[in-house]
Amino acid sequence: MYDPTIFENLKVAFENHVYDLDTINHKINITNRLDRMNFSIMARDFAIRFTLVDQLDVTAEIVLEASLEELAAEILEQPDKNPGCTLLLRFYKHVQNVPKQCKEIEQALTDIWELDSKLTQTLSFVYEQGAKSYLDIIEMTFDHKINEQHMGDIADFLDHVLETLEVLNNI
Repeated sequence: MYDPTIFENLKVAFENHVYDLDTINHKINITNRLDRMNFSIMARDFAIRFTLVDQLDVTAEIVLEASLEELAAEILEQPDKNPGCTLLLRFYKHVQNVPKQCKEIEQALTDIWELDSKLTQTLSFVYEQGAKSYLDIIEMTFDHKINEQHMGDIADFLDHVLETLEVLNNI
C-alpha cells in the first residue's frame, strides 16, 4: 500500500488551505502552481503563487522542497534521521525608491514575522527599459525543517502571508 511522504502530505495541506482562500473565501487569486520532480538530483518541489483579490501589485509564492536525503531518510525509516521539508516564502514587488522602500519592506517583514528566518531582497530591471522600476524579489528562508506536526500551523502561516501582502501593497 502507498504511504505518502511528508512532502506529499504537506503539499496537499498547503494546496487545500490556499485553494480555500481562492475558491471559498475569495481573498486571493492563484496565478501559478508548480509540482516538480527533479530527476537530476532526485528532489521534489512544490510552489504556489497568488495575489490578493483587490491588490495585484504584489505576488506571494510559497515553496516547499524535499531533497533526496530527506526523502530517503523517511522512506528507508532511518532511525537517526529527522526527515522534513524546507519552506521558502517569496514576494515579488516593483519598487522605485530602492533605499526607502527596501528598508520599509525589511522593517515590515521583521515586525510581522519576528524573523526566525533569513531575509534577502534581490533587485533587477529589464536592461533596455532602464531602471525606472526594479523588481524586488523578497525571499524568506526558515531555519528549521517542517513536517506533519506543523500542519496545524498552516492557517496561521497563511494569515501572516496575507498580512504581509497587505503591508507590501502599501509600501
